[in-house]
Amino acid sequence: MSNATVLHYIEEVLKNSPSGWLETTTHRLDIYNEELAKTQFLTQFEELFNKNKATNAALENLPTAYDYIRLGHPLSCVLEWTIGTLHQLNSESVISFSSQSVPVLAVLRKNLLDNKKTKIIYTTALPKSFDAEIVKNIYGYNFELEQLNAGASIPEFDGSIVYISEDKDFSHIIDLKGIDFLVSLHGTLGSVLIVNGKKNESYISDIQHVRRRETVAMTPSDCLLALQNLVSQTTIEPTNSNVENDKKSVLNSIMEITGSPSKALVASSGLSIQYAIMMGLIHDASENHGGKRIKIIVPPNCYGGTNDQARRVAACLENVDIVDLLVDGDNDMVQSIENVLVQIAKEDAVPYIIAEIPTNPRVEVPNLMDLQAVLTKVRKTPEENTAINPVFILDQTFCPNVHFLGEGEILSKVRTISFASGSKFPSGGQCTAGYCVGNLETNALMEKIELHLALCDNEATALQYAILAKQLPSMNQRIIDAYKNTREFVNYIHEVLPDAKINFVSEELAEQGFTPSVFSLDLPTKGNTDAEKEAHKRELNLKLIHMMITEIPNESKFCVSYGQLKGCYWTIPATSTQGTTKEGDKDYIVRASLSGNMDLKKHKDVFLKFVEENVVGSSL
Repeated sequence: MSNATVLHYIEEVLKNSPSGWLETTTHRLDIYNEELAKTQFLTQFEELFNKNKATNAALENLPTAYDYIRLGHPLSCVLEWTIGTLHQLNSESVISFSSQSVPVLAVLRKNLLDNKKTKIIYTTALPKSFDAEIVKNIYGYNFELEQLNAGASIPEFDGSIVYISEDKDFSHIIDLKGIDFLVSLHGTLGSVLIVNGKKNESYISDIQHVRRRETVAMTPSDCLLALQNLVSQTTIEPTNSNVENDKKSVLNSIMEITGSPSKALVASSGLSIQYAIMMGLIHDASENHGGKRIKIIVPPNCYGGTNDQARRVAACLENVDIVDLLVDGDNDMVQSIENVLVQIAKEDAVPYIIAEIPTNPRVEVPNLMDLQAVLTKVRKTPEENTAINPVFILDQTFCPNVHFLGEGEILSKVRTISFASGSKFPSGGQCTAGYCVGNLETNALMEKIELHLALCDNEATALQYAILAKQLPSMNQRIIDAYKNTREFVNYIHEVLPDAKINFVSEELAEQGFTPSVFSLDLPTKGNTDAEKEAHKRELNLKLIHMMITEIPNESKFCVSYGQLKGCYWTIPATSTQGTTKEGDKDYIVRASLSGNMDLKKHKDVFLKFVEENVVGSSL
């Protein structure tokens, strides 16, 4: 096939692409096979290409590429396929990033774990904010740097050669001879990494996982610009954006919403900001507690991305350990924190605690006065020195409107960093950007976090700032409206299915300001053994979700989302948000999240139909 044929087809795809390719942050999981992420989409996309078929209906019917655009999405897949096809490369070897520096870090991470050398070669410039000394000393990565004159031959090297080039044109790729990994920088759009040669194919899944956990794929809007550049063969002109005003508006809104005295930091996703927090805290510990072990304390059944990322950080650093924090079910978060901190004091280590309030998926809130007491308690080391006080890293995505950090608030005197996923209530599901804030006790920590956010080139994009600037002012009202619908739906389930166990905040907690719009549901089951009961419950879970999304397809979706502008979202945490969690810690229950804009009566009717047809233990 000729390149002209490929580009003509892509031009037609861009004309007819579904609006959801550009505008949604999460897709229906009922048309998604995680084991075939990207490949299933591209296989069927290629079939359309071979038939020269690019109608809107045909593109709309393609299977979901990834379950979340942070990981990748249709437009990133099309961009990578196009670059690969134009240059006779396997599209799996082409990986786009919103960040310029993380693809380099991804190769360095793999080579650290494989005990393999790396040489980074560049001609004009390294990725912005890339600090070689910090990458070596804090991230633990080993590499050599070499600047070559343009056109100079690639030196031989016993290890991996990473070549960094600055490119304005997505159709241009330098000669890959002697290069293992090409990182092509494309200004504010991000970068494209090319894995060269069969000997390096084993890197692909590891690099993809870095994109999944520490950054984001090139965003849909930026992929669109890149594809337009490929089709038109013209230089991408910087768009006139109002980014400085949008950023100012976003920071002011976050300060007002959170009551935090610190400047907010806004990243390309919730996991991007969490990674900056992790590395910033580790940097601080290396300067202020050098030689001491660092303990990252994390619930084993919390959101899989948080869990996995913390363990990935620990895997790279000899002085970092993971400590389980039991928070759900019969375990009390406060008592678990006390037990863990007592042990860490005995080891004279540095404690960093990650916790969700309310917890996910059980939607539990600890006694806040007891939480404050356990976090501020002075403990002693075996040598009778004062133990290092913890940093509490609070994920309050479920309730981003609750004030924890301002003067006089419950955690104002505890070293606390609060963060939230922006794909939820902050943007109403329109972008992935996330943010963090601190209190007066964390000013120095926030400086380190900002440094690592910049080093990883993970700050929110101009469009993400614009979306947040538009959506944040209405967030608190949307939270109120969504909570009202959720409370009414929960009460209805109690009425028609009293034997169901529902995890939701109490009326008393709601009066304190905890008004999430998500609840989890343990359906009443039957069977002669525990295994039979569990199997029947899991079958009921899927029946309920299938009925909801089938009978209310315009509003009910099978996906992990939360805080969207409209509709209702259903998932099973064990198979979605807890995907990387150990099997024994997973929750095979239904989790539902409601918005303030939905047909609540219709949802009640369908739920009642489900009960009548499937469930024992109803009040009917």
